[in-house]
Amino acid sequence: MKNIVIIAICMLSFTACGQQNPSSNNTISKTQQKENKMDTSKLTDSTVKEVFDAWQKGDSQTFLTYFTADAKLYDDRNPRDFKKFVKDACGHERFTSIDKVENEGKDIYGNFHTESWGDFRTYFKFHFDADGKISRLDIGQAN
Repeated sequence: MKNIVIIAICMLSFTACGQQNPSSNNTISKTQQKENKMDTSKLTDSTVKEVFDAWQKGDSQTFLTYFTADAKLYDDRNPRDFKKFVKDACGHERFTSIDKVENEGKDIYGNFHTESWGDFRTYFKFHFDADGKISRLDIGQAN
């Protein structure tokens, strides 16, 4: 009888170990699920909110539609290749919180996650041209 109980316990243990968490099959990570539920009510500029949402979703194609063809990127005040940045970072980097929004809704500060550099505070500052397209994006580490 003792051997049967031990065998039954072992079988139950193996079965439990082989089971998968139902959420592990989901292609959206827990971080991505959090960002989808992030409070974006601080984003008051409708275009910035749409651009932000595209970035958070990793939708680089939509993200780029808001920018001029010759948009400039400055990373901690240093010029960078805008299209290369979007190609490399969109879908791999995201805000994890929004702490404050300034400049009529065009400057966003918050916590940011990157696969390469980890988590840190950052800013995105959007500059618009006369036609309402974004012509420059300043990004960098916020204090």
